[in-house]
Amino acid sequence: MNIPVEEALHYHETGRPGKIEISITKPCLRAHDLSLAYTPGVAEPCREIHRDPDLVFRYTARGNLVAVVTNGTRILGLGNIGPGAGKPVMEGKAVLFKRFADIDVFDLEINATDPDEFIRTVKLLEPTFGGINLEDIQSPDCFYIEQQLKEQMDIPVFHDDQHGTAIISAAGLLNALELTGRKIDAIQVVVNGAGAAGIAIARLYLKLGVRKENMILCDSKGVLTAERKESLNRWKQPFVSNTIAKTLADALRGADVFVGVSGPNILTRDMLRSMADHPIVFALANPEPEIRPEKALSARDDVIIATGRSDYPNQVNNVMGFPFIFRGALDVHARAINEEMKLAAVHAIADLAKQPVPYSVMKAYGVGRIEFGPEYIIPSPFDPRLLIWEASAVAQAAMDTGVARKTLDMEQYKEKLEGQLGQSRKVMRFMINKARKEPKRIVFPEGDHETILKACEIVTEQGIAHPILLGTRELIEQKIFDLHLDLKDVTIVDPRHSEEVEDYVSTFYTMRRRKGVTEAEARRKMLLPNYFGCMMVHQDHADGMVSGLTEAYPETIRPALQIIGIRPNVHKVAGLHLLLIKDKMYFFADTTVNIDPTAEDLAEIAFLVAREARRFNVEPRIAMLSFSNFGSTRHPFCEKVRKAAEIVKKMAPTLLVDGEMQADTAVVPEILEEHYSFSVLAGNGGANILIFPNLEAANVAYKLVSRLAGAETIGPILLGIQKPVHLLQPGDYDEMDVVHMTTMAVVDAQLTIPAMVV
Repeated sequence: MNIPVEEALHYHETGRPGKIEISITKPCLRAHDLSLAYTPGVAEPCREIHRDPDLVFRYTARGNLVAVVTNGTRILGLGNIGPGAGKPVMEGKAVLFKRFADIDVFDLEINATDPDEFIRTVKLLEPTFGGINLEDIQSPDCFYIEQQLKEQMDIPVFHDDQHGTAIISAAGLLNALELTGRKIDAIQVVVNGAGAAGIAIARLYLKLGVRKENMILCDSKGVLTAERKESLNRWKQPFVSNTIAKTLADALRGADVFVGVSGPNILTRDMLRSMADHPIVFALANPEPEIRPEKALSARDDVIIATGRSDYPNQVNNVMGFPFIFRGALDVHARAINEEMKLAAVHAIADLAKQPVPYSVMKAYGVGRIEFGPEYIIPSPFDPRLLIWEASAVAQAAMDTGVARKTLDMEQYKEKLEGQLGQSRKVMRFMINKARKEPKRIVFPEGDHETILKACEIVTEQGIAHPILLGTRELIEQKIFDLHLDLKDVTIVDPRHSEEVEDYVSTFYTMRRRKGVTEAEARRKMLLPNYFGCMMVHQDHADGMVSGLTEAYPETIRPALQIIGIRPNVHKVAGLHLLLIKDKMYFFADTTVNIDPTAEDLAEIAFLVAREARRFNVEPRIAMLSFSNFGSTRHPFCEKVRKAAEIVKKMAPTLLVDGEMQADTAVVPEILEEHYSFSVLAGNGGANILIFPNLEAANVAYKLVSRLAGAETIGPILLGIQKPVHLLQPGDYDEMDVVHMTTMAVVDAQLTIPAMVV
């Protein structure tokens, strides 16, 4: 991918120059806040840390702070351009740490080319940081610097130029060996480039099981042979080979694996043709690899090739390593990143590549299918699961090898990591844990949809539910096979051949014959998946239903209302969306069903949402919204909302509810406290449930907030239905959206509380 010079410069200079800023994490709006943030309040944590130095991780940001450090002696492919010119790269590294693992970074550009001076400077900064990421330091100085800092410092030190490429390529190697049926202790490996990355790759491959006598390293002068030993630096000498090969071409004859961390176009077609069957080629020079994939494939079609470029499959990208390795190391307050932690990262990355690829990843690349194979041996950097898989593996290895200061419960830690992927995952983990206590049978009318199938694997693996897939058995089984999913125990029902279909037809006809439905129409509808699925729930052959990816919302809700119906004492169903903004949760209703609800309808919706909020362990604080504040405008629209608030107060005097009020009044505590202190919501943090006066307002509001404020959304959740039915609106849903709605259906099915009880 070629980036125009003007575009790159504009990106870095527009607005606030550079790519990073510092933000505060605690309130600092009032004098009291300032007295806590600084003097006199700041003295208290200072005393505590003086008493117990490990408390620095509790009271300061040190445990989530990494220094990205360079002296500018080898910046990308630009060479020794100095520390100042290297600062944009270090800021970029800070962006990646924050984006992928929520780790804060100070980038430090040190004006010291003398290795010992550099080491002393970094060592003196140890009290500030939880870890040190060395970057873009020339070889062989980088080896000495890292070794000395690891010996002298009691926090993780990691030179990404060495170990990042080694770890990611090692994961790709394991999977390429599996695809080609090779054993790691039998392969012949050639590494071209004996600098920081090349030597680190060689070391790690040996740790994985490559035999030393089967590995050849080459530098710009050729193979590292015994004849050259005396002229080699001490970092290259351990990789001298007893071989007659002198050149790269010699070394590659019959080799199984080529790893290039050298320069462009070094690997020729003839060299590639001389390699063993099904050669594995990692051409990692950037931006121009040792051989382009199209050129390699034109020489032989049995090659598995990876590069460092994002515009080809199998990108060896260090961002799959360092953020998550540091995340795991920081979270256990590790003293180092040792070999066992690196190997744990290798295996976690390799194993993840074999899992079904999330829809979000395929969407990021604009493709309809990605699966484990020759063109997918390494996960995408955009796979959100890397955080959970890799960080937890690294943390576990740190605890197992005794370099961790802190012990974690691994299941709780994985849940915490999942929460870092977004508030919605954190919130839904609470519900998932509820669902797992008593899994239910959930039917999926769109049983052959790829997203549904991927979600069902997650649902079964986590013990959330027992899925029932509707559709043609042969088609569903073929898709399961093609997607490499583990759904061998899932139930598949084809409505056309079901033993229950006649009973369903008869039941539906009896229910709807005085609504204009003929027996023939009843038979036709029962062959439609949504009608069949709803009847399964009605007849207790399933406990709940999730559907809607391929149907318009009204077409999905209609059979649910006709067959399952609404709960006792409920007059209208309603739609709810949860909006998560940073650490706050808001319930918006009714966002999907009732176009112009009455005051009585609004009151009922408020009760339904209050009950739902309590299921999320949230105490409801309800605002009935309008364009008026407590009678400031007299209009029938406002009167309707005011009346609804009065109904709720009368029916549930202990419920915190007020209105009519404007939206900003509802959610800004300062407005309530300063101007409307008489409100029951004043002094309670404002509202967390927003009941809108009509569908238009609610639908517009939740979509605007989700887009403009970047809120995460969960929903729509259908409220008031007799048995659990949750509807997915057609669009860009990924499998986690389906998992969340399935979870809600299971938790619904576990409850028998009447809908109006709040």
